[in-house]
Amino acid sequence: MTGPGTVTEGTRTLTLAGPFALESGAALPELTIAYRTWGRLAADGGNAGLVCHALTGSADLHLWWPALLGPGRTLDPQRDFVVCSNVLGSCYGSSGPLSPLPGGAGHYGPAFPAVSVRDMVRAQAALLDALGVRRLQLVVGGSLGGMQALEWAALYPARVAAVAALAVSGRHSAWCIGLSEAQRQALYADALWQDGAYDPARPPAAGLRAARMVAMCTYRSRASFEQRFGRAATPGGEWEVAGWLRHHGQRLGERFDANSYVTLTRAMDGHDLARGRGPYLPALASIRVPALVVAIDSDVLYPPEEQAELAAGLGRGRLAWLRSPHGHDAFLIEGDQANRLLLDFRRQAASAAGIEGRVH
Repeated sequence: MTGPGTVTEGTRTLTLAGPFALESGAALPELTIAYRTWGRLAADGGNAGLVCHALTGSADLHLWWPALLGPGRTLDPQRDFVVCSNVLGSCYGSSGPLSPLPGGAGHYGPAFPAVSVRDMVRAQAALLDALGVRRLQLVVGGSLGGMQALEWAALYPARVAAVAALAVSGRHSAWCIGLSEAQRQALYADALWQDGAYDPARPPAAGLRAARMVAMCTYRSRASFEQRFGRAATPGGEWEVAGWLRHHGQRLGERFDANSYVTLTRAMDGHDLARGRGPYLPALASIRVPALVVAIDSDVLYPPEEQAELAAGLGRGRLAWLRSPHGHDAFLIEGDQANRLLLDFRRQAASAAGIEGRVH
């Protein structure tokens, strides 16, 4: 990806006539979803697996979570029809702030309407309907992707055999909301943002770089930083950890859209499985789809106790531990370990459903 909104070769888009109603009360005149698929859809439309990406991810599952995709892995294209779509509100081909305004007069930019995690899932459901998918054997995702997986279980229980949510809680905490707001304020402080004019060719990248640096401190752990950097410095006297953070900030500033970052972090802040469904614990208990919650023992963003509460509260929840010093991002860094946990869950869920033959 060479610039904000760059879509990789092989990504397809589907545009559906609107209006597509959003929870905010706004509506999009049409809905565009960018997606990729692997494998073949069975004649009955029932062999699909859906992967939901995290905050700055894309439909390119094979690039950012390759450990899950391939022969003998959690998602095996020889058995599964695997779908990964870019979320509503992002910048890699799906409807979002980079989308043209109706009539073609510029882009939405900061005027793109607020979206929720439930809106994202409803958009995915529309895509799957168009593709002929009738049932999902597994919905899986980490962080924002995990929020989507959980909402699939709540919104469409009859369409989902099992869900797996990694490194996420059942509702965004004050801790997470505060960190998101700090990142947004870094964006708003950017001089280009303050100009008030939205130009995709001149995105407020400096603010986005700063926001990413804040985020990276929460995506890893103290132990991970100490193990990797300690107090090491370059010959020029720069702390190595500072250079690493600037590198990650620079990379995101080059590839992602600042308004999409605001849109998606606000959607994450609104994540609450109990919203509109009653008190928190009874709402969790009402979700009866088999669910694996993968907790990372060093996650400082979604602490293990939150994920343990989620697994215990879900009607058919199961908790598994991903052991790593690397914090929240370990669900991506420790891909092979995540794949083993998910494979074991798929086998157990299939066995419990009496369809062991579909998973080998």
